[in-house]
Amino acid sequence: MKRYVMAIDQGTTSTRAMLFDEESNVLGIAQRELENYYPQPGWVEQNANDIWATCAGVIFEVLAKCGVSAQQIAAIGITNQRETTVIWDRKTGQPIYFAIVWQSRQSDDYIQEMKRAGKESFIRKKTGLLLDPYFSASKIRWILDHVDGAQQRAEAGELCFGTIDSWLIWKLTQGKVHVSDVSNASRTMLMNLKTLQYDPELLKLWNIPAAMLPDIRATSEVYGVCDSGLFGVEIPIGAAVGDQQAALFGQTCFEAGSVKNTYGTGCFLLMNTRDQIISSKHGLITCVGWKLGQEVDYVLEGSVFVAGAAIQWLRDGLKIIADSAETQKCAESLSSSDGVYVVPAFTGLGAPYWKPQAKGAIFGLTRGTTQNHIIRATLESLAYQTYDVIEAMKQDAGVELCALQVDGGASRNDYLLQFQSDLLNCRVQRSLVSETTALGAAYLAGLAVGYWPDKETIKANYHVGAAFESKLDFKTRTKLLKGWKDCIHALLEK
Repeated sequence: MKRYVMAIDQGTTSTRAMLFDEESNVLGIAQRELENYYPQPGWVEQNANDIWATCAGVIFEVLAKCGVSAQQIAAIGITNQRETTVIWDRKTGQPIYFAIVWQSRQSDDYIQEMKRAGKESFIRKKTGLLLDPYFSASKIRWILDHVDGAQQRAEAGELCFGTIDSWLIWKLTQGKVHVSDVSNASRTMLMNLKTLQYDPELLKLWNIPAAMLPDIRATSEVYGVCDSGLFGVEIPIGAAVGDQQAALFGQTCFEAGSVKNTYGTGCFLLMNTRDQIISSKHGLITCVGWKLGQEVDYVLEGSVFVAGAAIQWLRDGLKIIADSAETQKCAESLSSSDGVYVVPAFTGLGAPYWKPQAKGAIFGLTRGTTQNHIIRATLESLAYQTYDVIEAMKQDAGVELCALQVDGGASRNDYLLQFQSDLLNCRVQRSLVSETTALGAAYLAGLAVGYWPDKETIKANYHVGAAFESKLDFKTRTKLLKGWKDCIHALLEK
């Protein structure tokens, strides 16, 4: 009986299930869209029950599509949108409030309060994170303060907190297992980077009861099994990993200094620093990449809040494209952007600027500006924001970039990758397997059950799908980057 590894990729806009074989081939994919709610400006929420429903649905669907039985699944690996916060009743398994999504800024008042109290450096030193509503701690605090009796119930052990990995593992095991892995736990702003455990001083600072928190475990190990009542068989759950760390692993960035960028809803750049915890001086954050056995890999990360979401804005907000695939043709129809820049700071500016109050803007409009100029400038904004983060990484780590590994939906756009290579003046490589986030989760789950014996076997499976080399001269590159920096400074000064 042929065996496969299943990956659950629970993202911001959809949930997907994929089956992989030993050669890293994708046997099949099932996907279901997920609705986001925007109750107030800057707020982003989801129904946690819908997240679970889409997860269960895609598992059944991918098995049916591929003609594979649940008995053929060697293990399931979960990769997930990080920081998104769910709090649920331990007995009923029902959420007490909608999930607060990583993008949401509704807990910013708590962040500003902590900054006024001078807690930023204290938190940064313990967690490697910047004080920002992006991370889970302030979201937990918001729910405990805004749901009647929640604080008291949490203190009594009646409530569970989890990022999406914890929530899905709880549901898959029918409430038997409440865990999170170190990669997700390192994004809560509650875990000490050095001890890899929740920090008592941080819990006290945020007034978050330890009783509601999941156990922190390694990234690749069997946490438990799917309840046999769900799929008729007990399938081992062999990995949980934050989506960006999963993509880094799926891109086989195992060496110190290797970098990947995922062009998803946001842009997420990670550099593997192996066992080195690098304290950034340029607005980046440090977190755990993964833990295999006793071996821990740390990463430097820069997050761009709006990337693919800017393309969605062109489609759904401005309605000037019908499909994201159109953007390449529109961009290539022009010889240049004619000085038009789009800064899509719809939910503030992320790394390396960290200005959550910033608003998006379009610069350089003239009577000659067309829809295609705005489309091209929006596409280019993904590359400019990536450039800013990579420059910060190079300075923090003291290394030059040899190549950038890329994945995510927008990485299918050849114009974007060529422009990215032009700005960085280095090679940009797209993996032959585009589903590197899910693949990383599958690899980690497979390692836990011996489906793949080691990282060397996994490394041998990696193949470059396309490579882009810089074609831009120094003068033009310098001019383009100066224009971008002028736009950013204009927003920062507001």
